[in-house]
Amino acid sequence: MLRALIYILPLALTIFAFIDCLNTPEDEAKHLPKIAWVFIILLFWIVGPIVWLAAGKVRHAPAGGAPSEWARGRRSTWVAPDDNPDFLNSLKDGDKKDADRTAGSTQDADRTDAEARLAEREADLRRREEELKRRESGSGPEDPTPPAA
Repeated sequence: MLRALIYILPLALTIFAFIDCLNTPEDEAKHLPKIAWVFIILLFWIVGPIVWLAAGKVRHAPAGGAPSEWARGRRSTWVAPDDNPDFLNSLKDGDKKDADRTAGSTQDADRTDAEARLAEREADLRRREEELKRRESGSGPEDPTPPAA
């Protein structure tokens, strides 16, 4: 197992450095052109990746000069939007504003629509009850009345 680690570790480091070099913009490659760094990483597969990681790329310092929260050992907790109270409150405020704006006109329209649907259902129910009574009483051939549209 230890013998395999001797080959796997430098190979993994070479692959990482190669991909990092390919993803680095040309203007961030230091000292040599990017294509030269690719050849160095691939030809010198133990030293090349280490040199690339140490001196081949521009490393940006954190904003403000202070170490990042990761470097200080503390990580800020990220909260998903559905668990974030500020986000949920902003949604509630937005819903209240929308509801206030459209409350008057929408409520009246909803009432009239609901009343119209209720009246249609009641008329349909009465028609079906009358049809059922005629069938039960056996009064001649059925005379289906067209539904009211």
